[in-house]
Amino acid sequence: MEVMKCCNNFVKPSPIQAHAWPFLLDGRDLIGIAATGSGNTLAFGVPALVHVLNRNNKASNQNHPACLVLSPTRELAQQIAEVLVDAGDSCGVRTACLYGGTSKKPQYHALKMGVDIIVATPGRLQDLVQEGRCSLHNVSFVVLDEADRVLDLGFEEAVRALINQTKKSRQTIMFSATWPAAVDRLAEEYMRKDPIKVTVGSQDLAANHAVTQVVEVIDSLLRDAHLIELLKEYHKSGRNRVLVFVLYKKEAIRVESMFQRRGWNALAVHGDKGQSDRNKAVTAFKDGSCPLLIATDVAARGLDITDVEYVINYSFPLTTEDYVHRIGRTGRAGKSGFAHTFFLLIQTRQGLESLSMC
Repeated sequence: MEVMKCCNNFVKPSPIQAHAWPFLLDGRDLIGIAATGSGNTLAFGVPALVHVLNRNNKASNQNHPACLVLSPTRELAQQIAEVLVDAGDSCGVRTACLYGGTSKKPQYHALKMGVDIIVATPGRLQDLVQEGRCSLHNVSFVVLDEADRVLDLGFEEAVRALINQTKKSRQTIMFSATWPAAVDRLAEEYMRKDPIKVTVGSQDLAANHAVTQVVEVIDSLLRDAHLIELLKEYHKSGRNRVLVFVLYKKEAIRVESMFQRRGWNALAVHGDKGQSDRNKAVTAFKDGSCPLLIATDVAARGLDITDVEYVINYSFPLTTEDYVHRIGRTGRAGKSGFAHTFFLLIQTRQGLESLSMC
């Protein structure tokens, strides 16, 4: 079968794929709960391709796609689209990626050429629908990926508006690493009665067990020097991939500059960079031409690279969920990984008073 060519290099399907495919191919609504890096994209991607081919979607030439995948972030949307474009090449299924922060003109062109699957962030897709550039009335296969994060970022109203424009007889799929009550309510509203729930591991928040974690309490004044020492150990060859997470855009800029002054080949990804520069940095990290990347949490969920050896949390994230997703950038696709996290000791005039997540 042409659709399965994207899986030719698999020894076997991942657990989430093996359990989800039979139900999705049977047309069932499904809730998939699995850790990041578990093969979620093809878990819904292969059934999406089959759905398009079974529909023989003639309407796609009128900018009426059959499948919609909603993503909380641009980086994740791009990652999903990349997988679906590659998977769809062998069977002629066309995928377009729609996200904000960049020119709409290439996205207008992609829609005008006709697409079968749209991967989009909610805000940009709403804009294009309101402009009349895209219609969702023919969509009969809807995926909400990282559903918990979509709601965290305040997209619930936009998601509801978009789903309400799709077919009432649609097949609805939601994937998430955790399953909070807000997502459960959304599932009850938009899924048919008694959807299948597939859980790989636990639906409670849990870190990837393939990742060895070191959390180190450190004085903030010593943090830069210690980071440099760690890089000398973890990035000794200058060729292996190391991902350094920071909390703020200014930190990303400063750490990038510090690394470059010391002769390391490093780039940063953060909200103040244009989308084109962010794309270039991520591409360079993926192809190994720049194997040292500094990132804010914009990259905590959108990087699917199987051979990131080390994640360093220069700044502790604001939420436990973000921590789990950050360290989930390593130890992917069955490989082991290593995460080293700084936990800052705050000094005051009265002495050492507290530990602060920073």
